[in-house]
Amino acid sequence: MADYLKMWKDLGMDVEMHNQLCEVLPQTFGDVYLTQKNRPEAMDYFNFVVAEIHGVRPAELIEHQKKGGKVFGTFCLYVPDEVVFAAGAIATGLCGGSQFWVPGGEKVLPVNTCPLIKASVGARLDRTCPFFRIADMFVGETTCDGKKKAYEILGEDVPMHVMNLPQMKRRKDILAWAEEIKDFIKVVEDFTGNKVTEESLADSIRLINAKRTALARLYALRKNESIPISGKDVLVISQIAFYDDPTRFTEKVNKLCDELDQRVKDGVSVFPKGTKRILLTGTPLAIPNWKLHHIIETSGAAVVGEEMCTGIRYFEHPVDETAATIDGQAEALAERYMNINCACFTPNDKRIDDIIRLAKEYKVDGVIDVNLKFCELYDTEGYKVERALKEAGISILGIETDYTDSDAQQLSTRIGAFVEMLSK
Repeated sequence: MADYLKMWKDLGMDVEMHNQLCEVLPQTFGDVYLTQKNRPEAMDYFNFVVAEIHGVRPAELIEHQKKGGKVFGTFCLYVPDEVVFAAGAIATGLCGGSQFWVPGGEKVLPVNTCPLIKASVGARLDRTCPFFRIADMFVGETTCDGKKKAYEILGEDVPMHVMNLPQMKRRKDILAWAEEIKDFIKVVEDFTGNKVTEESLADSIRLINAKRTALARLYALRKNESIPISGKDVLVISQIAFYDDPTRFTEKVNKLCDELDQRVKDGVSVFPKGTKRILLTGTPLAIPNWKLHHIIETSGAAVVGEEMCTGIRYFEHPVDETAATIDGQAEALAERYMNINCACFTPNDKRIDDIIRLAKEYKVDGVIDVNLKFCELYDTEGYKVERALKEAGISILGIETDYTDSDAQQLSTRIGAFVEMLSK
């Protein structure tokens, strides 16, 4: 990693504590990713992004601010990035995938809060994440009660806007979400001093749709019998999607897909013939949470899809680009974002239908349903997911975990036994 010490100090970060993270991350990434054989050459870019995760992109965001631009930090894919970019601002995801930040969150949150929330709060309060230091405004959403209360804490020293996501998907709920998006447009306009026009919003819708199209192309390549890329590599790409410049990211993903297209034509696979194919479902795996993919793919199986926010939910269903008015565009955005099947909705049969559909599309041998500890939404919904998949004749393993490595051996044993069972 290049020397960003001055930048981190200027951001008011706890540099000494942050250095502890910088010392651990390269080793972890090396052990999980760089030990893989036959990786695509185009993964070099994504390796670079991880190596410079707290340097290059934060420096770009600061340069944007120096020119008078604003940066909006987001926690969830329900926040429409299109609105932010339409006002000449930049949207960036915020850190929350490491055990390193959890103790900081536990200083102000109950221990039995999910690690994603505790890590996000800890990253901000302990001043060890540049993205939290850079963001001019945080934008949250009401996908779970824990996050809602955490936003009250995070909003004490940074402007916070919370979007009220309906918990059902009736027509009136979609229209209510369209109104929330229009309110968000006004908030962004007031905060940036820039007008969101029909033209600028149309441009940003096309910008983000292009990113979704590139990711859809990448994921489609995993449906092939010859799997040209590991699940671990696709996971880190999906995680980087929340942070990277969208134009550059789209270009790099398409370049990778060109290489993978050739691999498929040549019958090149990163896994031995007959490797069991796994679909992951459940809670998101924020960077640098790579534990499960690593365990699965060192247990004789291949992860070929993720029914997760850090996965297929992020890019499916592009926004309709035909609307010509702000009201029409807001409704088109609402239709698209309400198509995401998070466990916060009730009833949520569409998510279960999605899992079964994806299991067939990706020709999987089994499904692993993942729940981050203390996430009541996905934990409770896991009952219906497991029942529906068994009725559909699809093998499923439900697991609960957190960000620590204390359960790694146990998970390895259980996942190994599941993969062995799929082979019989």
